[in-house]
Amino acid sequence: MRVVPNLYPALERQEVVVHSPRHVRSLAELEDAELDLVAEAWRRRAEAHPEGYLHALVNEGREAGSSLPHSHSQLVWLPETPPFVTIEHAVAAGEGVLERDGLAVTCPWASRLPYEVQIAPVEREPNGLHSELLAPALRLLAEMVRRLHDLEGPVPLNAWLHEGVHWHLELVPRLSVLAGVELGAGVYINSLPPEEAAARLRRATG
Repeated sequence: MRVVPNLYPALERQEVVVHSPRHVRSLAELEDAELDLVAEAWRRRAEAHPEGYLHALVNEGREAGSSLPHSHSQLVWLPETPPFVTIEHAVAAGEGVLERDGLAVTCPWASRLPYEVQIAPVEREPNGLHSELLAPALRLLAEMVRRLHDLEGPVPLNAWLHEGVHWHLELVPRLSVLAGVELGAGVYINSLPPEEAAARLRRATG
């Protein structure tokens, strides 16, 4: 596990967490021990620089903003909590996929894109970066990506840690193109109902 400065930072502090010495392209290929180290790396970097809001994210595939084929995550320090996090205080209600290790996986009722997933503690917790459930949540995230690959093949995706009153991980596969309605009006047109997405993910192999 290695953390290095981002070569092309858009903000004052950005870092890249290299997920494995093995050449793997996706979270889906990481072993549990490697995912545990990802959680530990995020936690240690948060402790080293506690100022501002730490946005931990994963981009996979060029269409999702990734410029590197090797599996990695990015840590971006924002000067304050972003408006999107401030507005969305709680986990959205949704259709259950599975529950394990004190965590629930759901497809939100207001899913923006097909197979959007949230992974959250069953009991509300305010700080994901310091939670003992962060590593199990990352393992579930990797499992959801494997199930997604089983259903749709390798697809571009974005995932991130959403801090707040009830922290959670969000996974948004990029199976649809965001056009003028989504980008201009903030109205998302999703061709796959969340109950159908959840049913397919339950049946898929992870």
